[in-house]
Amino acid sequence: MIPRAEFWNNVVADLRMAASFVTILPVASPKPAADGAVARATWALPLAGLLVGLAGAFVYKAAIRFGLTPNLAALLALATTALITGALHEDGLADTADGLGGGRTRERKLEIMRDSRIGTYGVCALILSFGLRWSALAAIADPLLVAFALCAAHTAARAGVPAFMALVPPARPDGLSASAGSPPGRSVAIAFALGALALALASGPGKALVGLILLSLAGLLLARLAVRQIGGQTGDILGAFEQIGEILILLVAASFRMGG
Repeated sequence: MIPRAEFWNNVVADLRMAASFVTILPVASPKPAADGAVARATWALPLAGLLVGLAGAFVYKAAIRFGLTPNLAALLALATTALITGALHEDGLADTADGLGGGRTRERKLEIMRDSRIGTYGVCALILSFGLRWSALAAIADPLLVAFALCAAHTAARAGVPAFMALVPPARPDGLSASAGSPPGRSVAIAFALGALALALASGPGKALVGLILLSLAGLLLARLAVRQIGGQTGDILGAFEQIGEILILLVAASFRMGG
């Protein structure tokens, strides 16, 4: 049995590693990143996402308090979340769209995804991502409901990443995803539970169920597409999965809001 002090030290180290993995915050963990440490720490990715969502919610609330419209406040909130994450997930979405949409062979698709330049597919994907999320937040409008939606979206969108990494093999042996390793079942289960809890607390069990179903279907479709086209997942694919998750949760929140 692990001593209590060591247990909490490991928890804090995992939290810091997860935050440093998906944000630009200077919270790098002293825990070595080798020997599967990153994969084990993936259970904390939803909590790192919660921090991002809270930052976006704070900026949205502040913008409304200063008299800005929901449209402008939503844009500032999205800019904040992109800044905190270093646009890591947006970059993954753009590279995924360019690679899967532009290459003819597996090798060419992977080559495009590693190219730092952005193509037409990537630009279109980013426009759609920002446009859909911005429209959803502006439609929700109420600062408290926006806060719930942002926190739920950023938490739940990252909750499925460990499962995706565990179930879909890496497409290349030397990529970011391959070096991170495959998350153990415990990390997958904890991350999923955190995501489900965030959805339930933010929107109630009914909306949470809808969100979980949509996230699962999106993950299955993206996994099948990635395996068929490039042989598995990469860090870019994981970023695209996170972005799709954000979009779906925010759209669900907006649709229920508009439907009363």
